[in-house]
Amino acid sequence: MNRRAVGTDFETKACEFLEAQGFSILERNFHCRQGEIDIIAREGDYLVFVEVKYRTTASQGSPLAAVGYKKQKKISRVALYYLTHYGYSEATPCRFDVVGISPDELVLVRDAFEYTK
Repeated sequence: MNRRAVGTDFETKACEFLEAQGFSILERNFHCRQGEIDIIAREGDYLVFVEVKYRTTASQGSPLAAVGYKKQKKISRVALYYLTHYGYSEATPCRFDVVGISPDELVLVRDAFEYTK
């Protein structure tokens, strides 16, 4: 299986997990010139931008550690574009979550990072 197909498989698992937690999935793999966001969802009043990270072995380190400052900055830019493009108000409550998938577990970190300029 190629990397994209593997990524799609893990994103599907993440969507199923999020839906079981009460999230409504709005978009998958939202692309624009600034980059991509894996999942855009709604949980209650929050518009949630979700990054999915997976590691096939524990020796690769924590999947959650893979969302560093540079990645946070890129996700923030894409989120701002999404909000602007779809006409969301500045008062729309948003947050950035990360779903980490490893061979042993699937973990959701709500509010994993703040908007990064």
